Amino acid sequence: MVKQTIQIFARVKPTVRKQQQGIYSIDEDEKLTHSLEIVLPRDLADGFVNNKRESYKFKFQRIFDQEAKQEIIFEIIAKPVAESTLAGYNGTIFAYGQTGSGKTFTITGGAERYSDRGIIPRTLSYIFEQLQKDSSKIYTTHISYLEIYNECGYDLLDPRHEASKLEDLPKVTILEDPDQNIHLKNLSLHQATTEEEALNLLFLGDTNRMIAETPMNQASTRSHCIFTVHLSSKEPGSATVRHAKLHLVDLAGSERVSKTGVGGLLLTEAKYINLSLHYLEQVIIALSEKHRTHIPYRNSMMTSVLRDSLGGNCMTTMIATLSLEKRNIDESISTCRFAQRVALIKNEAILNEEIDPRLMIVRLQKEIEDLKAELAMATGEQRTDALTEAELLQLEKLIASYLEDQDPESRLEVGADMRKIHHCFHHFKKLLNDKKTLENTVSSESTRQACQEPLRDEEYTKLLGLLKQRDNEINILVNMLKKEKKKTQDALQNSSLEKSDTRPPQNSPFIAGSPAVPRTPFSSALSHAQDLSICRHRSSLLHKKTGMREEMSLGRQEAFEIFKRDHADSVTIEDNKQVLKQRHYSVVRDYRLCQAGSLEAHNQWNRYLPQMGIIRLANGVQSGESNGGICTPKRLRTQYSPSPTPSAWKSNRAIDIPHILLFIGASSKPGHLLEGGASLESESSLLT
Repeated sequence: MVKQTIQIFARVKPTVRKQQQGIYSIDEDEKLTHSLEIVLPRDLADGFVNNKRESYKFKFQRIFDQEAKQEIIFEIIAKPVAESTLAGYNGTIFAYGQTGSGKTFTITGGAERYSDRGIIPRTLSYIFEQLQKDSSKIYTTHISYLEIYNECGYDLLDPRHEASKLEDLPKVTILEDPDQNIHLKNLSLHQATTEEEALNLLFLGDTNRMIAETPMNQASTRSHCIFTVHLSSKEPGSATVRHAKLHLVDLAGSERVSKTGVGGLLLTEAKYINLSLHYLEQVIIALSEKHRTHIPYRNSMMTSVLRDSLGGNCMTTMIATLSLEKRNIDESISTCRFAQRVALIKNEAILNEEIDPRLMIVRLQKEIEDLKAELAMATGEQRTDALTEAELLQLEKLIASYLEDQDPESRLEVGADMRKIHHCFHHFKKLLNDKKTLENTVSSESTRQACQEPLRDEEYTKLLGLLKQRDNEINILVNMLKKEKKKTQDALQNSSLEKSDTRPPQNSPFIAGSPAVPRTPFSSALSHAQDLSICRHRSSLLHKKTGMREEMSLGRQEAFEIFKRDHADSVTIEDNKQVLKQRHYSVVRDYRLCQAGSLEAHNQWNRYLPQMGIIRLANGVQSGESNGGICTPKRLRTQYSPSPTPSAWKSNRAIDIPHILLFIGASSKPGHLLEGGASLESESSLLT
């Protein structure tokens, strides 16, 4: 991509009369640009005091004075553009100026001398000369010649142009594709293989141009002419083609109708010329503004055709032709101002390369044929387009064995034959489609079965009712558990109250009902018996609860267990159960200890009954009792034997056991009965 501004050059037309001194001057001291200064002579008719501007200064890439030759113009202006066209870039050269300033002479040239040839014939000669020198590429050249007369396009190379009137010729119309590329309908392209053919086409078009005599010019062109060279090049064997086009534009000259005084057809032509140049200037001004979004290319046919040349994909050069005579100073200044605006426009020229599809198809077909020939030479056999029946059967066997093989590293070896590879892929695709069809069938059957699901709504309703029934049963069980828990708590509270009423305080050393008698193992045995009865009552309640649970069904038992586990007081209940179990074990232990103590006391009692009888006998003798009151061992055993009824035994125990214990404690001393009356007296006194 080449980014550059439009190159502007100035050419001064030689004057017929002797040049007046001091009208213009050219400054060539600067390295990059030259400057042209135009001085306006003072007009005495405007008065002594005149504030008009007297000088104008303009810059150009190069300024050609009156003595400049056509060859120099071509070498400096047109040759670089022609070289870029041969390289594949678009190019445009157009001349702009007032009528009679030398535009046509610069672009086309004069017919009197060969050295007066203009840019177009010299460019054609240079292009064909370079094409003959460069044999590494294949070049194709086409020529077109467009005339825009009164905003209508005509083909100057149409063979019917001479025999027909201008109004009868087909008009060139503009077509635009989606990529905003311009195509011209009814504009012919003529191939030119040599320089002579191209020049003949140029001369044919020049003879068909509209030329008229005006007060400003004896042979004034009344139309804009665009001579286009279409050049394509490609390397042999390559599908890449380079397309380039070179526009050589000869614009019609602007003129002031008030100055020329023309009328009729010339006036109409002048109006169209000035209007098209006005639209061209509008496009130039819009392109020179940075923030302008819309460019009015479609206002005129000329700006539409030159869209690429103005701010597009093109390397553009402008030649400003000046007629620096006193009467044309104003038009020359206007031309220079227009050139300064054009110099602000930047173009982006890109290399026009594309791949020709026809050449690509031909090259690929040839490559396929060559590869087939090489393959046939390598294998030694000529392959046909289709596989044989034996080959197809063998491939199906290989595919089946490959699919049945469970080894993940197994391979399907079919060789380097693309026909076999394609057949394998086709077979795999067929198997996959069959599998998808089977899955679709199964899914359709499942869908049909799903449609029958509404028949099971009755079963669903039944299950829903059963679920509600189970929920009700669970709620009933929860209520029952709460009631049983309350009953158990009430029973435990009542038993604790009874126990507190029957058991004396722990700090009292006597039994209830006998405040003067100390507590003995027999009284503790009674209290343990009461505790045992309470425990049996609790165990009976628990047995009732467990019996009720055993009578419950398996589902109710499971619900009950879940309720117990998730209940908020489950931990407290378990702790109470452990406390009750420990208390039960302590009561049983105390009861068994009381039983052992009672047995020991009974044995001691039987052991000391004879001694008790002797004591009673001695007491009876001393008191003078009869024989009927004599105490014998048998009588003592009968008197002090426990009564079969618990109440009688309890009363006897409460009265006699203290005497027995006192007797046992007194008789534990050695020799208390064998040593005579002292001991007996002490015992009798103790007993009395």
